[in-house]
Amino acid sequence: MTHPFLDLAPLTAARFAAIERRVAGLLDTEQDVVIMQGEALLPLEGCIRGGARPGSAALNIVTGPYGQTFGDWLRDCGADVVDLSVPFHSAVTAEQVERALAEHPEIDFVSLVHAEAATGNTNPVAGIGEVVRAHGALFMVDAVASVGAEPLLPDAWGVDLCVIGAQKAMGGPAGVSMVSVSPRAWERMASNPQAPRRSYLSLLDWKARWIDGGRRALPHAPAQLEMLALDACLERIEADGLDMVMARHASAAAATRAGATALGGGLEPYVHEARDAAPVATTLRTPAGVDASELVAHALAADPALPLVAGGGRLSKEMIRVNHYGVDATRETVLASLAALGAALTDAGRTPDLDAARAAVGETWPNS
Repeated sequence: MTHPFLDLAPLTAARFAAIERRVAGLLDTEQDVVIMQGEALLPLEGCIRGGARPGSAALNIVTGPYGQTFGDWLRDCGADVVDLSVPFHSAVTAEQVERALAEHPEIDFVSLVHAEAATGNTNPVAGIGEVVRAHGALFMVDAVASVGAEPLLPDAWGVDLCVIGAQKAMGGPAGVSMVSVSPRAWERMASNPQAPRRSYLSLLDWKARWIDGGRRALPHAPAQLEMLALDACLERIEADGLDMVMARHASAAAATRAGATALGGGLEPYVHEARDAAPVATTLRTPAGVDASELVAHALAADPALPLVAGGGRLSKEMIRVNHYGVDATRETVLASLAALGAALTDAGRTPDLDAARAAVGETWPNS
């Protein structure tokens, strides 16, 4: 018997290239787009190892755990790394980046996470890109969590390497990821003798074997199911309209923040200023004496499908993350998540006000 997931016609080079064009349209970019056959850590590491080398200097902006990972990779490449770290409850500013670059004129590579879903903050890439471009450094942005949830314009913002994934706001698969590459970035990698070559990490291999060859022959067998799912999610975004998709995420974030604040019971937004809060996830600080991981486990016991997660690592005892991206960017999911947290807080001896939370959500995100 045939199976819809197994008995598929081969994914042609032409279809693969057409999906790349759809990604370029999503990013409004004229740069080359490469779809790599793995989760987004693959192109992120490939970009860093292609752009950094011994003797280079990098500014690594740390606003969450992924920024810390980038610093490790940059040091492993032999780069001299300056970490610009800000508290995870805030965002970096263009002025802070400008000062760091002025203090270290040798910096030729800057890495930044646009939205840190793990900590719930988002950074002003447009302003930072202007500063980095004036300095002349190569600019790499991890936009995996932000794409589809907030504006992302790599060409207009001077982003040389923009890495995205489909598994969050785009509502697509996790098994493929994409990167737009500027001509300056290609030149940097080509001139770097330590850039990955003949490697799964290699962007240069994609350029030589795929882009420069006219996109007529794929360098290896594509991840067919993931590519088809990526194509489907891009088609859905186009049908809904990117502005509508972003507006839905913004509404989910605003409603969750307002609802959690009204819920009380000791919960409060982890990111202090609403302007710094990412539209894909709202992070909440639990009250003293209440373990976040235990509270989340209690909330999920009633409904394991809710998008509630405790913070990672040292944040697991104090942070709750409400993921409201993709299919979970709905008013119903926000209300259900707050109700579950309210019930868990009540059982923990706190006195949340679920009626106030519902009212706050209704005022922020009315029924349409």
